[in-house]
Amino acid sequence: MKWTDTLEIAIALAERHADVDPETIRFTDLFNWVRELEGFDDDPKHCGEKILEAIQMAWIDEVS
Repeated sequence: MKWTDTLEIAIALAERHADVDPETIRFTDLFNWVRELEGFDDDPKHCGEKILEAIQMAWIDEVS
């Protein structure tokens, strides 16, 4: 999984953190949680605020 796999990441986060409201998550936590996902293998330097926003929006859509 890479930073640009936003939907795949969102699904994995929704499963792993089912008790979390994705609208309230801080980007620092989101960044760390993505890096901890099984199968995630990308350079942290390739991530920026726009990518984290896209992941958050996909996660919100996934749980809605």
